[in-house]
Amino acid sequence: MAAPDDAVNAVLVKSENMPEGSLTVSGYDFNKGIDYHEILNSYRTSGFQATNFGLAVEEINKMIAKRGEALSEENANKVELNPIKRKRSNCTIFLGYTSNLISAGMRSTLRFLAQHNLVDCIVTTAGGVEEDFIKCMAPTYLGEFALKGKELRCKGINRIGNLLVPNNNYCLFEDWIIPIFDQMLVEQNEQNVKWTPSKVIRRLGKEIDNPDSVYYWCYKNDIPVFSPGLTDGSIGDMLYFHSYKNPGLVIDIVEDIRLMNSQAVYAAHTGMIILGGGLIKHHICNANLMRNGANFSVFINTAQEFDGSDSGARPDEAVSWGKIRMDATPVKVYTEASLVFPLIVAETFARHHHASANSNGDAPKVIK
Repeated sequence: MAAPDDAVNAVLVKSENMPEGSLTVSGYDFNKGIDYHEILNSYRTSGFQATNFGLAVEEINKMIAKRGEALSEENANKVELNPIKRKRSNCTIFLGYTSNLISAGMRSTLRFLAQHNLVDCIVTTAGGVEEDFIKCMAPTYLGEFALKGKELRCKGINRIGNLLVPNNNYCLFEDWIIPIFDQMLVEQNEQNVKWTPSKVIRRLGKEIDNPDSVYYWCYKNDIPVFSPGLTDGSIGDMLYFHSYKNPGLVIDIVEDIRLMNSQAVYAAHTGMIILGGGLIKHHICNANLMRNGANFSVFINTAQEFDGSDSGARPDEAVSWGKIRMDATPVKVYTEASLVFPLIVAETFARHHHASANSNGDAPKVIK
């Protein structure tokens, strides 16, 4: 007895031919041994978020390639209008990250990017600034997500996920930063210095004078760092205390928004790499609206779009606002950034940096 025609027709529907150039799904064959570069290359054809990882690597490598191209005469004239006087490139790369990544070991990856001048503009939160300096004074420790808040509070220990920060670290931070605020107030009153969040961060990067610090290298390499929510953290606590001890220090955010937007307006091309959401994501995207959208974009976060949040918004929503260009190929990787961003950097910035160093006769550094 033959199978019912209706069932056969439903199950055995004939397929159209796949479009020319379609990739086939394949993963890494460990019979070849262990080659981390090839393992990460295989993500591109593995599917799901592994494929988005591969696409993110491709998108960032496009930024790096464009950054290395010669400026046209028209774009050379344009970028010279940028008020930040640093080496001009054909692609201005914006890097945004939330404070938890500085609290975590990701700080070392972010420091590498600033140290070697691989990005052009940074946006972060207050915690993303202060935790960098605090780590120059005292360590952050590994703990567990399940540790009880009440017990930790009684011991004077603060929990950031599964990280632990003794409250004494913030006391050391206060001892360091208050005298700097005192001197900044003197300069405000006697030299008419107008402080902005980016100027404060630059000054703190100079004062910390520690090569472990992200913002030390931003100071050294003239990389502007913007934090419009600078008071929303321990720095805000210190400014609050300082306003009683030695009142009068003023930090202006208006000058910074002009400076921030200028990084996009006077760029030949732009790329956005945004780790996390909230303030840092929108601040970078909104600056790129001023130039009718970024040319290259990579978002890495765990947020979903069903609640209408900007954090969860897919890149296509940014296209609708003019924050990403209509002809761009943006990528969102749905994952926690500390898990994948060091691997992405290994396949992009680090590989490019060490390859360039090797071509200049420096000691080879093999990346596998």
